[in-house]
Amino acid sequence: MLPHKKHKPSCKVWIEYNGTPVLGKGGAEILKGIATEQSISKAAEKLGMSYRYVWNYLQKIQKAIEAPVAVTFKGGKFGGGGARLTELGQSLIEEYQHVEGRMSEVLADQEYWEVLRLKISARNQLEGKVVSIEKDGVTAKVKVEIKAPAVVTAVITKEAVEDLGIKVGDEVNAVVKSTEVMIAK
Repeated sequence: MLPHKKHKPSCKVWIEYNGTPVLGKGGAEILKGIATEQSISKAAEKLGMSYRYVWNYLQKIQKAIEAPVAVTFKGGKFGGGGARLTELGQSLIEEYQHVEGRMSEVLADQEYWEVLRLKISARNQLEGKVVSIEKDGVTAKVKVEIKAPAVVTAVITKEAVEDLGIKVGDEVNAVVKSTEVMIAK
């Protein structure tokens, strides 16, 4: 833990195609800009990017996914040209926004991160020692002698026992939920 620093989990989201990154935050902003402005040059200007950079980015995406994400049309003497996203381009934005939104929700969920760090209220935890493990089918019955002294039993999956590496004699926390007893190590 970093002293005197407030830190929080963070991540970057991108869309891949066949293992190749094709769209990250900047690319999503470019596609959204083209969708809004109906023009590559206006989108580039609005985003503070050069036309060449935006054009090359579009070409990189299209080369990676082997399909157009935007189509352009030339202007005539009565009007300028423009651009619009293809269905694929629009779906890339939607997919990116969906994933980014979901990740933002997860990262903002303090209760989720507290559970992962086992910062659970003391009244819901009982420290103790594993005194026996009985594996049967897909479940395992783990008996924990708590400090009171008393023994509580948690019925969890064998996979959970193996993932946690629980052995008889281990010091663990019996985390009490309203309908079950879980094991934390």
